[in-house]
Amino acid sequence: MLSMKNILFSLIITFFSYSITFAQLAPVDSVIEGNINSNTFLSKNKRYLLRGFVNVNAPAVLTIEPGTIIYGEKTTRGTLIINRGAKIIANGTPTQPIVFTSQQPAGQRSPGDWGGIIIAGNASINVPGGTAIIEGGTGTIYGGGTNPNDDDNSGILRYVRIEFPGIAYAPDNEINGLTLGGVGRGTTIEYVQVSFCGDDAYEWFGGTVNAKYLISFKNIDDDLDVDLGFRGNVQFGLVIRDPNLADISGSNGFESDNDGTGTYNTPRTLPVFSNLTVIGPMPDTLFTGYNPNFRRGAHIRRASLTSIYNSIVMGWPVGLLLDGSAVRFSSVGDTLQIRNSIWAGLRHGNGITTNQSGFDAQGWFDTPAYGNRRFTQPSTVMLTDPFNLTNPDPRPQQNSPANTGASFANPRLSTFFTTTSYVGAFSSTEPRWDLPWANYDPQNTNYATSVDENTSIIRTFQLYQNYPNPFNPTTKISFTLPENGKTSLKIYDALGNEITTLVEDVLEAGNLYEVEFNAKDLPSGVYFAKLVQGKKFQTRKLVLVK
Repeated sequence: MLSMKNILFSLIITFFSYSITFAQLAPVDSVIEGNINSNTFLSKNKRYLLRGFVNVNAPAVLTIEPGTIIYGEKTTRGTLIINRGAKIIANGTPTQPIVFTSQQPAGQRSPGDWGGIIIAGNASINVPGGTAIIEGGTGTIYGGGTNPNDDDNSGILRYVRIEFPGIAYAPDNEINGLTLGGVGRGTTIEYVQVSFCGDDAYEWFGGTVNAKYLISFKNIDDDLDVDLGFRGNVQFGLVIRDPNLADISGSNGFESDNDGTGTYNTPRTLPVFSNLTVIGPMPDTLFTGYNPNFRRGAHIRRASLTSIYNSIVMGWPVGLLLDGSAVRFSSVGDTLQIRNSIWAGLRHGNGITTNQSGFDAQGWFDTPAYGNRRFTQPSTVMLTDPFNLTNPDPRPQQNSPANTGASFANPRLSTFFTTTSYVGAFSSTEPRWDLPWANYDPQNTNYATSVDENTSIIRTFQLYQNYPNPFNPTTKISFTLPENGKTSLKIYDALGNEITTLVEDVLEAGNLYEVEFNAKDLPSGVYFAKLVQGKKFQTRKLVLVK
């Protein structure tokens, strides 16, 4: 029989053995560094490591296969730079997104584990001479100079996740999650998620590129930062903030400048945002447990003209700050517009503020013809579960005021925009556009074993949130598997009683499985779906409302 001392020693050895294994960096098959000067293809059969500043130079095209995983090296600030005249074709799919992430082991990842992605184009910016050097210390030149091309094409980012990027190279000189400098509208950017970025999630320096379906999740500084004459359109975006994570410089949902000193240089910064849901750190106005560096849902300043339509901004200490005389004059003169939007749950006063005496910012926002609405508490907006930091559900409930009130009559809302009746990023009746490709728990995702080297299939053990949820009486449940084997999917009630078995079979990895659950004979209430394969299991909460 082992003595207590020997048992304790055995446990200690086991613990430290596990810790050493856990601390290992994710394995890589190929290191990418230096310059890419010719067309290059990255295969999902390999895992890649970005070492230092990796420059894709004209006329090279970097093509990345759906399902590819690319790590950024921490010690060398791994960063991918697409220079003017070069292209990136990162065209993922809903079930095989392309993932740029930290090489650190699961549970030990942090914002700023690597640099990020920088794309430089030949579109117009408002810097004299038409070119500038991007912030971040990479030396990247962007902008089309005296002969810009606003239709410039830098490639495709579609179904792409960018996780744990964002390095402060120097004060006010950082690498963001996705930096777009002078990028033209010929470029396609849609279904992109930036998570746990050490600086801004998205920053546009001039240019005309459009974007749809963007997610900013638990980032540190600003979520949507525009300046130097950016004039693109952005529709359908979700921002979710962790109340503990904010930047010492002050974190905002939107931050907008014409330039660093507020000149009237042209082209003026005038992006058009529609159908965004921007969730701040405060689930209600009495909540005080958030980082004091959180500032505003939107900070529009320095002569910029950022305009917001059909959107929801809620849960911020201050909802909107119209900063400076130039912004005041643009608001009164109707070149800066906020229309058909909801602002809610703002801690300080009415939450619609200005630093300009004699300007009634709240009265301007409340102009009846503008169609805006204000609510005291976020709960009044009736989104399903927007403050859930591991499994958010930002869709409006059945009786939510967000289901109505949108308008696309404004001439700024061009044919690029999809017409909706609802405000915010999601419909209460249509499928969620963030599933299944988004990841709301990248900290614990095991990328080290998520690529199967033989079959070239991305394999993850993932039970997705059912849709619709709440539901009545049917809902669909989807899942993927890391390996072949006996698999079960069962439904339980809130007391843990088994209700029914939906799946009990030997299944193959590499497929997206979808099962329908019909609860016509069950009462309203909370239920749980549980997926089990071997020792792995995941559960999801299902809400039946009749």
